[in-house]
Amino acid sequence: MNKIANKQVICDVLMEHAEKEKDLVVLCSDSRGSSSMTPFADQFPQQFVETGIAEQNLVSIAAGLAACGKKPYVASPACFLSTRSMEQVKVDVAYSHTNVKLIGVSGGVSYGALGMTHHSAQDIATIGSIPGMRVYLPSDRHQTRLLMETLLADEEPAYVRTGRNAVEDVYEEGHVPFVMDKATVVVEGADVTLIACGEMVLAAKRAAELLASEGISARVLDMYCVKPIDEEAVIRAAKETKAIVTIEEHGPIGGMAGMVSQIVTTHYPVKMAAMSLPDAPCIAGKSQEIFDYYGLNAKGIAQKAKELLA
Repeated sequence: MNKIANKQVICDVLMEHAEKEKDLVVLCSDSRGSSSMTPFADQFPQQFVETGIAEQNLVSIAAGLAACGKKPYVASPACFLSTRSMEQVKVDVAYSHTNVKLIGVSGGVSYGALGMTHHSAQDIATIGSIPGMRVYLPSDRHQTRLLMETLLADEEPAYVRTGRNAVEDVYEEGHVPFVMDKATVVVEGADVTLIACGEMVLAAKRAAELLASEGISARVLDMYCVKPIDEEAVIRAAKETKAIVTIEEHGPIGGMAGMVSQIVTTHYPVKMAAMSLPDAPCIAGKSQEIFDYYGLNAKGIAQKAKELLA
């Protein structure tokens, strides 16, 4: 079992680049511990800014630094970053096209037992609704590293959501078929397509294995690039398989499912089902307990696919 969280990989990549890139700056909102940025703050104190619990200031300061030629990376809990600072993200970052990368850590239901105040089930909707903002939900540590390396090379705003804990690998180290802003085909299939993002990709992969044991061929798409979504991959799935199931650790409104359904209904209508967290406060508990409660696991996904194909 992998013990390296995606957020730790982000810190590792930033530290590797900070040694030579002195314009690279990390900003936290009393969140260096929860975002795994303590090693960065300790090793590069002159390239680290602590704002305290003030997410609006956090984003505005980052935008100001970017306007001065710095490369700021904002690391803060997704539940607060995507809500408290939404106006600053809209105006100071996206509208102004400042080179600010927002890292929303402990997204979805990662904070588990802390409950709805700390759950982040609306961040795709809030951040994704802003013109000029890209939204990424990497599925494992290997994909996270490649995504961060790519983002370090561009100068446009982006939001990256990661979970709190280490997750099992979807890909093998050194064998990650990563193309920026293109969905990754994790498993090929011809009967049904499972489109997932973030931590749900592993559950979709396992669901495909369950379906294969019953003679059902399921394609699994890792849609880590929720915005800009890979429209071609969705259309291809609609044309080449009989149905599509979307799976996301997000509420049902304004998430990946809505984007996929817009593409499908416009270009090639097929049967669809959307699996997500509810449009209500989620139960409290460990992440997997919450996923199991709402059927966001291999068994639940496989069952939904079979119902759609029936």
